[in-house]
Amino acid sequence: MNYKDYYKIMNVDKTASQDEIKTSYRKLARKFHPDVSKEKDAESRFKDINEAYEVLRDKEKRAAYDQLGSNWKSGQSGFTPPPSWQDQYGRSNGGYSAGGTAGGQGDFSDFFESLFGSGFAGNPGATRGRGSYQKKGQDSSAKIMIDIQDSYTGASRNFSLSDQMVNQNRQSAPKDRTLKINIPKGIKAGQKIRLKNQGGPSVGGAENGDLYIEIGFNPNLLYEVDGANITTEVSISPWQAALGDKVKVPTPTGVIDLSLPKLSNSGSKMRLKGRGLPCKVAGDFFVKLKIVLPKSLSAEEEKLYESLKALATENKVEA
Repeated sequence: MNYKDYYKIMNVDKTASQDEIKTSYRKLARKFHPDVSKEKDAESRFKDINEAYEVLRDKEKRAAYDQLGSNWKSGQSGFTPPPSWQDQYGRSNGGYSAGGTAGGQGDFSDFFESLFGSGFAGNPGATRGRGSYQKKGQDSSAKIMIDIQDSYTGASRNFSLSDQMVNQNRQSAPKDRTLKINIPKGIKAGQKIRLKNQGGPSVGGAENGDLYIEIGFNPNLLYEVDGANITTEVSISPWQAALGDKVKVPTPTGVIDLSLPKLSNSGSKMRLKGRGLPCKVAGDFFVKLKIVLPKSLSAEEEKLYESLKALATENKVEA
């Protein structure tokens, strides 16, 4: 069999970093992809590129490959692994395990299999077969912002995104599309909605990847959201705090009347159980009280405050 110089195939030096190898792979894979390339040897070059990347991207395989030394040159025939290769590099213990091939290309060369075993397990997203190449598209992600009220009722939104597609001239060009997203009731910020087969395009008729939409809440001046719990702040007057009263409180589902107890302190919270986001385990709604003094006092009001001060001072002395 012929020796394969994976570094030469990948157009990188032997000292190339993992980032350099990855960058070169992406460039070469776009150039020689069988679905878009007009090169006569595109399919065989694409297989070689994927095989080379499968070795050089893996630290263990790359280190093992480098142990062959520089005595072998690309295309040199009569190559066989060193006698101690199987014992030294683990084929006798079941071979190398793989976390997935670079491009999903099956049918690796005899050279590859002589080093790393014919039982090599490829990418579960790729189909191996002679004369065919299938690979599931990559999953992708995006984020959409909704109003807090949408979590209480559920909603639907149109979501526009732009995909980068490779045309027949091997040029990358954007392709816009619009998706309708159903937002379930009770969703929280940070949760994701999965849109099956709406991610990256596949190769060879396999399934497209999935699109994961992360949910975020638009800023709201009234509410502070913490998981499924919601807090709002309500301003009250000193006499409402002292005597108790009924106040209007805005909630995402409408305004409610809230009864304040006597002697309510500024900064204290009143809890409305189950009035937060309607998740599987509903959150709570908290009303934080803030005592606000009037901006000005009439003569009569000032007199009343003086009387209150005197009364409070008198009671304090007696105590």
